Amino acid sequence: MPKALIIGAGDGLSASLARLLAREGYGVALAARNTAKLADLAAGTGATTHAVDAADAAQVAALFATEGDAEVVVYNPSYRTRGPIAELDPEEVQKSLQVCAFGAFLAVREAARRMLAAGHGTILLTGASAGVKGYPLSAPFAMGKFALRGLAQSAAREFHPKGIHVAHVVIDGGIRSARRPEAAEDSLLDPDAIAESYLHLIRQPRSAWSWELEIRPWVEKF
Repeated sequence: MPKALIIGAGDGLSASLARLLAREGYGVALAARNTAKLADLAAGTGATTHAVDAADAAQVAALFATEGDAEVVVYNPSYRTRGPIAELDPEEVQKSLQVCAFGAFLAVREAARRMLAAGHGTILLTGASAGVKGYPLSAPFAMGKFALRGLAQSAAREFHPKGIHVAHVVIDGGIRSARRPEAAEDSLLDPDAIAESYLHLIRQPRSAWSWELEIRPWVEKF
């Protein structure tokens, strides 16, 4: 049975992805700071759960020591702090960079070490529109997501010739949830539909790999 590891699991996109991959025959492992919130998802998918701070090198290494045979690794965590640049707390800014970008580096590093030995694998990094256009009052998030995109591009160019598919997914829009109802039909991204796009990336033939996929609802402006 192929295995998939989702880092930064929760009740949104990552939950949809976990359910889809489980239906497709993957053994699923879920990692998050708080694993109590994953109990229902794990029960429904047969997933294992792991308490991990994604920005802690030792904890990420320990996670991969346990789940390092995953053929698919998805990095989904992010951290946002808002405010005028002149008033931002440096520790909060640093946390945004640690979670959005440094943690992704740790995950890619650990995954690549194992996938290079195996000669194949897929690494998917969840980005945001903030990774291609910085918004006012959101500089830390933009900094983290721009860095994530740079990591993805460098990793794709390094690892694609070695059989490892690396792709960055730009989520350009809000994701539908119980806490976020739609103002108009299909004005928010359906997390199940996003998960289908991730599955498409996983299944892409090597002769036509994407390094980046941009997903947006119709209401978003280019």
